Amino acid sequence: MFFSSCTMRCVYCQNWQISWEGTGNKVSRESLTDKMLELQEEKCHNINLVSPTQYVNQIIEAIKIAKKRGLRLPIVYNTNGYDTVATIKKLDGIVDIYLPDIKYSDDNTAYRFSGVKNYVKRNREAILEMYKQVGNLKLDSKDIAFKGLLVRHLVLPEDIAGSYASLEFLASISREIWISIMAQYHPCYKAKENPPLDRKITKEEYQQVLRWVDELGFENVLAQELESADCFLPDFNKKKPF
Repeated sequence: MFFSSCTMRCVYCQNWQISWEGTGNKVSRESLTDKMLELQEEKCHNINLVSPTQYVNQIIEAIKIAKKRGLRLPIVYNTNGYDTVATIKKLDGIVDIYLPDIKYSDDNTAYRFSGVKNYVKRNREAILEMYKQVGNLKLDSKDIAFKGLLVRHLVLPEDIAGSYASLEFLASISREIWISIMAQYHPCYKAKENPPLDRKITKEEYQQVLRWVDELGFENVLAQELESADCFLPDFNKKKPF
């Protein structure tokens, strides 16, 4: 489930139609509840809430109603990581799987390319609270996640993301923490106007981050193929998000 009007304004956003332009449909709390139950009937593994922060109060109400009506699927909070601790505390006992980004390790960079202030402190405090609530990712007998934390990190050209510092922070929490190192960066939306974001990452840039992952001793790592960049570009002209 994609939610419109993201709390960040990344100039390179792959989902800019939703995050910047607000593409989508207005739905009631009851409609949101119905959709969750429909997904359960369709045998989905979870309810994946993408960019939900700005609607968190309404979402919580919808989930509570859905659970009273028989919702059993894990709830995934799929976020850019620009969340306050107060917001994450509201979700304690409601969200089963946290799926946050750790985008930057420098506030000036976060403001320049994503239009937000104090990203690093807010992001790290939120991740710590998420970990406190659910711990490391847990898988069932079919290797399907049902609870825990999985942190994503998108590798950017010329190490704009400050990858090592972010990885070092995550390692300080636990080297058993699950991380996803993403190679899917593609210069979308306003990236062409913001060098060096106007190009894809190189093989060496990606491999350097993977070497840091190995150096820091992470035990649970998901790594994309470098050639995967073009596979993650949605076409919202063909199908509007719910």
